[in-house]
Amino acid sequence: MKTHWLGYALVTTLLWGVWGAFAGRPVQNGFPETLVYAVWALTMIPPALFALARIDWRVRRDGPAIAHGLAIGLLGAGGQMILFHAVKEGPTYLIFPLISLSPVITIALSYAFLRERTGAMGVTGIVLALCALPLFDYAPEQGGVAYGWWFVLALGVLVAWGLQAYFIKRANAIMDAESIFFYMTVSALAFIPVALAMTDFSQPINYGLDGPWLAAITQVLNAVGALTLVYAFRHGKALVVSPLVNAGAPLLTTIVSVAMAATLPNGFKLAGIGLSLAAALFLALQPDEPSAA
Repeated sequence: MKTHWLGYALVTTLLWGVWGAFAGRPVQNGFPETLVYAVWALTMIPPALFALARIDWRVRRDGPAIAHGLAIGLLGAGGQMILFHAVKEGPTYLIFPLISLSPVITIALSYAFLRERTGAMGVTGIVLALCALPLFDYAPEQGGVAYGWWFVLALGVLVAWGLQAYFIKRANAIMDAESIFFYMTVSALAFIPVALAMTDFSQPINYGLDGPWLAAITQVLNAVGALTLVYAFRHGKALVVSPLVNAGAPLLTTIVSVAMAATLPNGFKLAGIGLSLAAALFLALQPDEPSAA
């Protein structure tokens, strides 16, 4: 039913939109991004316990379930590790608009292998969302940019996160959403030692309330949003859910950030806001259609 997937998708958009507006604060306050990752992985535990309680702690442990679950978790966490390297090598104003196009991978795979289809309004919404995504983080600077290793890393993140969303949808056909999230949590926790190894502990680190504790508060929104996203994929089509959430969350982040700063966004962000609003309207109003046989 549309009310199911759309409700979960909107909750994810709300949670990730607010999270995005505050996610950078701990880093600005001197708490490294790698440690923020470790905090995020730990915040995955409470929603995972909630999900497991819903299925009486019966996690799917057959081969296909484990393979899909770990693929989803490793693609998500591994993509984050690659992103840490990418932002050290290249310009973030180009990296983030590039990886924001990961729904292109999800849409293409869902169309080709899951035979998902949508109507004219849905197609229009998808196109508008994909056009809007790069605009929220795009901030051109003067001078040329050398395309090197950072570009390859950014493409790796794009592919990893696009594949992750596709596999979430695919896994929902063979296992329950709660088991999927359990494996996502296990994978996220498994990468904590990697994040710690990448942390430069020789530099001053803020361990105060506006460091790890602020990170924990904001990352809870991220973790719960990940759970509701799994439910959205369970009830809705990946080629619709993915662009809706990925365009809607930055839209809300921009609105919240602009409201707090009391300043107008630049022209690129304004264009992204307009396109995202139109995309969300088309995607929400498109009647559900069965997938192709």
